Amino acid sequence: MLELKNISFKVKALDNSEEITILDNISFEIENGKILVITGPNGGGKSTLAKIIMGIEKPTGGKIIFDGEDITNLSITERAKLGIGYAFQQPPRFKGVTVEKLLHLASGENLSEEKCCEYLSKVGLCSREYLKRDVDNSLSGGELKRIEIASLMARNPKVSIYDEPEAGIDLWSFSMLVDMFNNFKSYNEQSIVIISHQERIIELADNLMIIADGKIKKLGQKNEILPLLQSGMKDCLCQMKEVALTHEQYND
Repeated sequence: MLELKNISFKVKALDNSEEITILDNISFEIENGKILVITGPNGGGKSTLAKIIMGIEKPTGGKIIFDGEDITNLSITERAKLGIGYAFQQPPRFKGVTVEKLLHLASGENLSEEKCCEYLSKVGLCSREYLKRDVDNSLSGGELKRIEIASLMARNPKVSIYDEPEAGIDLWSFSMLVDMFNNFKSYNEQSIVIISHQERIIELADNLMIIADGKIKKLGQKNEILPLLQSGMKDCLCQMKEVALTHEQYND
């Protein structure tokens, strides 16, 4: 189990005149074998929180406990060895590294071609066609996202973090992505954290968290939180329609 206790994150303003609070006293647990979806307005602190869990950023206050161990001050590499994985909004490209080699590196062993094909097939790629391709600019955003997910599957971490996995991919790839997350529950007991605004991904959650202004506004099971979220989205759409109508009347 991964537990965050009173996590805060502050940065200096560009002119060093004041401290800006990005995250304020965040506390929650990530249950084993569950999908937690974190959503909320842009700039609310979601991606920063994901980076803090992975160790890309260090909190200015609070603790992170993983399987009973305090990992607050551990590096990215040390956290990865313990079983935490991270998928970027924009996955990195590696010129000169083949997809097959990336899967070997991710798993920590020399996988058979058959096993590599199995991981790629799970993410909807024609596996043998991709094994010898470089992880570079020749791949589309959707292909790169799916290869990154395949590499996380090869690593088989205890906790996987996905920061807006739908960003920059086409509709077909997005549908494949949703199917992949849906299949994770039957794949293993991996805990998954997804940062997303997409309703179809939010629907996959066991637990939902809404973050705004650096604070947890709502946290609970999907059937408790989703109606509140949907109600808020409807209110927002109504406000947008009112603004549009007012603008139209003004122009008339």
